[in-house]
Amino acid sequence: MDDLALVERQLGRRPRAFRRVAVRCPYGRPAVTEQEPFDESGEPFPTTFWLTCPHLVAALARVEAAGGVERWTRAAAEDPELRASLERADEEQRALRPELDLGIGGARPEARGLKCLHAHAAFALARPGYVLGERILAEVDPLWPPESCCTPDSVRYDDAMGRPVVSDGRTGKARAS
Repeated sequence: MDDLALVERQLGRRPRAFRRVAVRCPYGRPAVTEQEPFDESGEPFPTTFWLTCPHLVAALARVEAAGGVERWTRAAAEDPELRASLERADEEQRALRPELDLGIGGARPEARGLKCLHAHAAFALARPGYVLGERILAEVDPLWPPESCCTPDSVRYDDAMGRPVVSDGRTGKARAS
C-alpha cells in the first residue's frame, strides 16, 4: 500500500495539500506528513507538518483536553528557553513557506498563544531541535505504541458482528523519510 493510501486510512479521508511523508513511526508507517502551502483548489493550507499517527493524534487530543494548549502557552510565555524555541521555530516555519507568512499551525506573527499542540508535535518530529515541541511530546508516554503499529495493514469485517478486524505486525525504528 502506498503512503497516500496509508495516510488516507489514518485520517479517514483524503489529506489536503499532501506533499510527502516527512516522518515515519518505528513500524515504518507515516507519522507526520508535509503539506503543500496551497491545496488542490488553490486555498492556503497553513500547516506544513501534519500529525497522522492515530496513537499520537489521540494522545495529544487528551493533552489538549486537559488544558494543554493553555498550559503550554503559559510555559512558553514564562520560560525564556521555551519562548526562544517557539520564536526560532516560527521563523523556521516562515522560511520554509515564504508564500504564507505564518508560524507553526498557521499562527500569525502577532499571535500570543499556541493554537494546536498536534502541529507543534509534528514540527518537533519533522524538525528535531524544537525544544517546546519536544517537551510537549514528552507528555505522551509511550511515544509510539509498544506492541505494533496503530495503522492496520488491512481491514476486514467480521460478518457476525460487523466490526472491523485489523491485521498488522511490522517492526522497526523511527526515522525521517
